[in-house]
Amino acid sequence: MESALKKELNFAFLGTPNVASQTLDILESDGYIPSIIITSPDKPSGRGLEIHESPVSAWAKEHNIRCLKPEKITPDIIDELNKLNLDLSVVVAYGKILPESLISTPRLGTINIHYSLLPKYRGASPLESALLNDEKETGVSIQQMVFKLDSGPILAEREIPIDINETKEGLREILINTGGYLLCKILPKIIEGSIIPVEQDESKASYCTKINKEDGEIILGEHHKKNYNKYRAFYGWPGTYFFITRHDKKIRIKIKEAAYEDDLFIVKRVTPEGKKEISYSDFIKQG
Repeated sequence: MESALKKELNFAFLGTPNVASQTLDILESDGYIPSIIITSPDKPSGRGLEIHESPVSAWAKEHNIRCLKPEKITPDIIDELNKLNLDLSVVVAYGKILPESLISTPRLGTINIHYSLLPKYRGASPLESALLNDEKETGVSIQQMVFKLDSGPILAEREIPIDINETKEGLREILINTGGYLLCKILPKIIEGSIIPVEQDESKASYCTKINKEDGEIILGEHHKKNYNKYRAFYGWPGTYFFITRHDKKIRIKIKEAAYEDDLFIVKRVTPEGKKEISYSDFIKQG
């Protein structure tokens, strides 16, 4: 019965970065292939500003699935989706606000994987916010989308403990896998209509915003646990850094490796502005 349900599911997938393409891999491994994919437009990146497609666009091309890359969800896009008579839409890190007309287009509506235990950390940076705030656990929520930020009723959720040494990169992989496999587990129940959605408690809602490059600055010697949590939360991108003055010149020092030992934030390896990576102790010795 479950295999037949998978074959009959006619769904759209909306997403853009690696977290979304990795979720597509998990869906495919369990027999779920989207009928159409919507992702962000190709954009310039890197020093040469070459045009690059999103990871989800590349996934669609590799799997020969029709892919739309609109700057904005227009009535024409809605018309295209209406013609497909979709059962469902799945959204994972699409990166744009969706109009109510798109959310309500499929027969079963639109669902979204969100990387926090809603209603906590609604918004763009739930993973980073959990680490910044020294949470001991986070999780994944699958919600039935409504036209209000991350406010839809919960279809399923799974708690994840956060180790003190976990960085964003490692935690992200855990959450992607947890969310992808949880989605596969509940899709047959969504199709059958056997899930009872649970409304979120609005009184407990909290919000988080987008992360900017400037957010990674820290002041060495102050707020050691806060600095360490920043290092964990911003590991990879945007990274953490501090400024130091040498020879009357202010230079930026990127932190490449750090630890939290005996209640102290310990910098271990750095990349000074315009230089190669070096141990922090050797950098200090250079004077």
